[in-house]
Order: sequence, then structure tokens, then C-alpha cells
Amino acid sequence: MSTEDLQIESHPWPPFVPDGARIMILGTFPPGSHRWSMDFYYPNRTNDFWRICGLLFMGNPDALYIKGERRFDKAAIRELMTERRIALGDTARKVRRLKGNASDKFLEILTPIPLADVLDMMPDCHTLATTGEKAASVIADISGTSVPKMGEMVQVENFAGRNLDIWRMPSTSRAFPMRLGQKAEYYKRLFCSAGVL
Repeated sequence: MSTEDLQIESHPWPPFVPDGARIMILGTFPPGSHRWSMDFYYPNRTNDFWRICGLLFMGNPDALYIKGERRFDKAAIRELMTERRIALGDTARKVRRLKGNASDKFLEILTPIPLADVLDMMPDCHTLATTGEKAASVIADISGTSVPKMGEMVQVENFAGRNLDIWRMPSTSRAFPMRLGQKAEYYKRLFCSAGVL
């Protein structure tokens, strides 16, 4: 089967943009729907993103997880992100899964995020953060910057009419070999810099 024969997937959700968003967190693309515990960003119950947010904002890594139902609490998550003024999106809008799995390594990005258009929806946003290496590469290509080292940022002047801090964060996938507490320390620095923690 050639690459052209593989199914093209479109992103299932629009960017989540609360009023006054100061920061946008960008992954690459959601896993297949069979891995979702909710229909929202970072839906895989084994992904650490919502545990990091629970730990940093609520003091409990399981604060946003409903154990008895084995799913994340979408309503509580949306409320927290709105309260903290954190927008969410992904760097790819259309993709092909070259190996049929969620691995970024085997994800062909056909249509990247229209970043300037998305930023137009967020006049107060001056910080972008990518969760993982592939997402960081996509944003670097779009913004004409270098890919930062993990936990570091680059600055870009006058992109879509504003200056931006662009951070590269550790992947929140369990496949990335780092303990939850270590990942949370990286995200704490980011959230403090963006003024949301």
C-alpha cells in the first residue's frame, strides 16, 4: 500500500480558546478515537498532561480523572483551562498515520495549524508551548525559528503582529521516559513564565 492510499484524518476539534488566553499549548495530533477517554485534547487516559495540570493547579495528579469511570473530567478540565486562561490546540490539522498508531514518528502532517489565524483569536496570547519534538519542529517551521532544547524557549518578533515566546516541553506521552514529577517541573516553569500559575 502506498502512502497515498492511507486514510487522511482531519482533526476532530477546533482549537480551545478561552477569553483572555495568555498561553497556547500545542501537541501534534490526537490518538485514534478508540484510545479516547473523552472527546477533548489529551484524551488518552495514559497521557500525563491532565495529571501534570492536576498536580500543578490543584495539588493532586488525579484531580481531573474520574477513576471509577476510567476517564478524564472534560467539564472540570474546560473550567480549569478557562480559569487559568490556557488555550489548547495541535500543530496538525490533517495527517496520515503511516503505521496506524499514535506515534509522532510515523505521523505525516499534510496540513499544519494556520497559526497566524489562530493567534488572531487570542489577542492576549504571547506564549506558545509544544508538547514534544515533532510539534516543536512544526511550530519552528511556521515561525521561522530554531527548535528550542527541551524546557527552553526561543523568541520571535512580530509574528502575526506580536512578539512570541515559543517553548518546547517534554512530551506528556507515557512513551516518553520521564517521571511525572520531573515533567511537572518543566511545566511549572512554563506556566509561571506565562503568568498562569
